[in-house]
This record gives sequence, structure tokens and C-alpha cells, in this order.
Amino acid sequence: MLEDKKTKYYLIGVITFSVLMTSLSFYFYQAFFSPNTILEGEEPFMLEIPSNATFKNVSDSLYKDETIHDVITFSFVAKILGYQDNVKPGLYKINPRMSNLNVVKLLRSANQTPVRLTFNNVRTKVDLAEKITSKLELTDEQFLNLLTDSVNIRKFGFEEETIMAMFIPNTYEVWWNTSAENLFDRMHTEYSKFWTEERKQKANALGLTQNEVSTLASIVQAETQKADERPKVAGVYLNRLRINMPLQADPTLVFAVGDFSIKRVLNVHKEIDSPYNTYKYLGLPPGPINLPEISALDAVLNFENHDYLYFCAKDDFSGYHAFATNLAEHLINARKYQNALNQAKIY
Repeated sequence: MLEDKKTKYYLIGVITFSVLMTSLSFYFYQAFFSPNTILEGEEPFMLEIPSNATFKNVSDSLYKDETIHDVITFSFVAKILGYQDNVKPGLYKINPRMSNLNVVKLLRSANQTPVRLTFNNVRTKVDLAEKITSKLELTDEQFLNLLTDSVNIRKFGFEEETIMAMFIPNTYEVWWNTSAENLFDRMHTEYSKFWTEERKQKANALGLTQNEVSTLASIVQAETQKADERPKVAGVYLNRLRINMPLQADPTLVFAVGDFSIKRVLNVHKEIDSPYNTYKYLGLPPGPINLPEISALDAVLNFENHDYLYFCAKDDFSGYHAFATNLAEHLINARKYQNALNQAKIY
């Protein structure tokens, strides 16, 4: 009778243990391998983990944005794999139907998704700081501080007036949590890549430094949005520089005034005392008046060789210009355009 009871208890213990082990195995399997991301459709969720974030910040963000279904099993797996004490900042792509194991392994590996950084149509340092940091953890104020720091600027071989020439508008891949210093370094690297030996030789042949090419390119870009016309406009300004004739570029006056809403430059604007007033002062202004695109930079380096000294916007408002070799012909073109402005009531 006693033996029967022992056997009974033994069997109950075995069965209980088996049930517990089965339950635990099932729980472990579910926790590690079952899908736990509940994103709708096929679109991933881009998880931003700020610098100095804790594991609670990560799990709260995932749960708050309804990216994971079960935060307890996620936390359990993260604890087992040592991620809770090893959070790495950055931008991570969380795909639909990922398991806790895959999510934790991704975050623990610091396998970030790079940000595609594009900036163009930039006039001022404030514009640049806002646009270059718009998709990054970095704030525009942090970047602007470096952009206006004379010690930092000179470290890269530029001055306050010329630093904008270092930034070549393009699309770049950078890490979301890159620092202001690292982003500056990266942009200088891209600047060095752009200025190949061939481009340097072309600048030397023009008698211009790289910064001067950027300055002239910024004027050319401001004068025409037509990429196919830029080499011709560049040729006009190079002709003027060659004969020591004032550039008389209206966009430099707009920059000097600081009012980019000006649609028509008037005689009063030509009286402003500024080194950017190319009606008053010979040669190029101290630095770029915007961030010239690659097409504008190459338009200067590959300028169109001609005898034009003047150009004026066409009266059809097509965006193209009428070119002239002499002042009399230019005044005729200018009068046509001024009459068109008057008729359109643009003052």
C-alpha cells in the first residue's frame, strides 16, 4: 500500500514537472521566436533611440507607438541577451512580424539605418543649419554654433565669409545620431572629394581659388535657375572680371540688404555700403551669397567662352536671359524687361 502511494506521488511529480517544463518551453519559445511586432501592412517603424537613452525609454517608445504587442516578453528576452544594460543610440528599422529575438539582436548589434541627408536652396547659415539637421538627432542650434565658431571654421581652412563654400549640396548617408563635429568632418571630406585635381586645375586656369569659384557660382545660381544657361552667365561674369569691370550682380545687393523677398532691385539698393555691393566694389564679394549647387560650380569651371558683357531677363518671364556684347544693345533688352515688369505690376 505504501509502495502504491509512493508510485502515485512519483507519477504526479513527473507529470507536474513535465507540464511545467512544457509550459516553460512553450513560454520561452513564444517569448523568443513568436512575432511580437504588430505593424500594419508592410511599412517598417523607424525607431529613434536618443543618446543616453535607457532600456525603459526604448521599451516605452516601442509600446507607446504600438510597435510591440507584449512588452513583458520583450523585456524578458532583452534581459537574457544582456541588452537592458547595453542600449545603443541610433535609428533602427523595425519590420512587421519580427520576433523579440530579432528585434533585440538588431538593437544590440547597433546595426543602424542611415539617414539620407539632402540640402539645397540654402541662402544663409541659419538656413543651412536648419536643413542639414532636419532629420537628425542633432539640433540646428548645435550645428549653427559650430558654423559660426571662428576657431572651428579656421581649423578647416575657411573664414566666416567663406565657410559656406565647404558644403556641397548633394544627398549623403549619415547616422541619425551623428554629432555636430562628426557632421562637420564628413562635409569637409565630401568637399575634398568634390575638388578633384581636374577641378582644381580648371580653377587655377581661371585665376580663381576654390572659394572664389564657389562665390562666383553662387551668383550664377542666383541669376538663373536654368542649368543649361549657367555656363553662359558664368562667361559674362568672367569676362567682366578679366577687364576689371564691376560685376553689378543684383543678387549680391539682395544678399547685402538681407531681404530675400525683393523681386526688383532699385537704385536705392545700389547705394548700400557693403562689400557685397558689386555695383560699388570691383571684383568678387567676400564669400558665397548662397550654397551653389554642383551644376553652378561646374558651370563656372566649364564656362561658355563668348564676348557677352551684359545679360538681362527676357520679357517673356521664361526664366532665360537676353545677352548683349555692348551697353546700347543691353539697354534695349533691359527696357523691354522693365516694361514687362511694369505691366505685370512688379515694383
